[in-house]
Amino acid sequence: MNYIKVSCLLAIIFITGCQTSEPVSSQFPKIAIAGIGIESSTFSPAQTEEEAFHASTGSDVFQMYSFLHQDSSLRNRAEWIPTLRGHALPGGIVTREAYESLVSKTLKMLRENGPYDGLFFDIHGAMSVVGLEDPEGDMIERIREVVGPDVLISTSMDLHGNVSQRLATYSDLITCYRMAPHEDAVESDRRAVTNLLERLESGKGKPAFKAWIPVPILLPGEKTSTRIEPGKGLYAKVDPVTRQDGVIDAAIWIGYAWADEPRNHAVVMVTGDDREQVVSSAEMLANEFWKVRNEFEFVAPTATLEESLAMALTSDSKPFIISDMGDNPTAGGAGDVTWTLQQILERPEFKDESGPQLIYASIPGPDLVAKAVDAGEGQTVTGMVGAMVDDRYAGPISLTGTVTAIRTGDIHAETEVVVRVGSVHVIVTKKRKPYHHESDFTNLGLDPRSADIVVVKIGYLVPELYDMRGGWVMALTPGGVDQDLERLPYKHIKRPMFPLDKDMEDPDLSAQLME
Repeated sequence: MNYIKVSCLLAIIFITGCQTSEPVSSQFPKIAIAGIGIESSTFSPAQTEEEAFHASTGSDVFQMYSFLHQDSSLRNRAEWIPTLRGHALPGGIVTREAYESLVSKTLKMLRENGPYDGLFFDIHGAMSVVGLEDPEGDMIERIREVVGPDVLISTSMDLHGNVSQRLATYSDLITCYRMAPHEDAVESDRRAVTNLLERLESGKGKPAFKAWIPVPILLPGEKTSTRIEPGKGLYAKVDPVTRQDGVIDAAIWIGYAWADEPRNHAVVMVTGDDREQVVSSAEMLANEFWKVRNEFEFVAPTATLEESLAMALTSDSKPFIISDMGDNPTAGGAGDVTWTLQQILERPEFKDESGPQLIYASIPGPDLVAKAVDAGEGQTVTGMVGAMVDDRYAGPISLTGTVTAIRTGDIHAETEVVVRVGSVHVIVTKKRKPYHHESDFTNLGLDPRSADIVVVKIGYLVPELYDMRGGWVMALTPGGVDQDLERLPYKHIKRPMFPLDKDMEDPDLSAQLME
């Protein structure tokens, strides 16, 4: 519907005093908001329950989007109907019960508040669910059954998400981040909403053409960062495509490497009204991606943990940051693998309090946390930490040390304590938590900038840690998001797949037009 024309019609009716027996549509489009998102490793024994999504409903959803706060320009261009929006920390496969509960609540709210002109579908794209293939495709299909075929759906995703043919079919507009690390996350969500509003307000509605190209590449984010080439140059080609007449948007998805489904691979999509531009642009981006496939390398030096510690101990650059990559909870690791911490605590350099100052962030240990809370700061405690979920590489650790800090109320960790063992400050949490910000440390009385070594369960460094680093190495440690993809027991991804099948023939990268 053309909302500019409707507005003019309302003005004419008001001025002339004309009467009509038919109700006049609202001046503004009615747009629903929905979405659940998580990055789920199927190579981790962990499972994700509903509470991990911290789902917001109704007006609370607006707090998730700075560009939709009260009186913002975009907020005032539509009648917004927020239903349910839940995004969890990356983790293990989602239980079927949790998924069905979240989807059922969403569908119920959509039924109660329809009809709609549009829907903003906010997902990650790498959710795995027990016993269900392609959850995001399943969810959008069920949403479409409720809202009807004419509602314009604009999907916003992480570039590490997966775009199945089903998700591409049921999405009218679709976009994803263009930066890794995801410094443009808010900008991408805003783009998805802006595209939706402009198509509704102009009366153009659904794009005439959607080109979808599966690209048989499966690489970890640590090799495809847009900080360096070839990722930087590849993603720089996206924006110029969107500026062509007849093109609405374009996107490249790297895909998610630590789940085993047929949809796990790279994808290129372009949407617009000019068939030739849409098709040629999509094929150009897909071929450029394929052309540079052999050039992707880790965004930082990699080494074994032993080599990483040796580098850190001899470096004059402080803090020297070591990424404990294999159990990275921001990529789907369980977050409680104790292998790295065990190796650190066994090193003679860290046995004495006067040794090199090392911060380890972090390890879940509700047993130790409870004892630390009971004992208080300054007291010595002994408790078990880690390996409650993923004990494949090392068992739980009995940790004895001095409690230097206790903090409660964190949305993820719930309770955090710092235990000093020799010269190592171990951050122990009630529930797993990634440590991204300097304040995550300073709130616990730790100064990461003055530490000799900071070990974080992460892959590539988020901007705040990246800017803080003196030296940096990514340690090739074990866990549910093992960077050595050839060691992972893939059974369901489509083959051949680069780099697993290095000598595969060039694929057909012709655009497929989605109806």
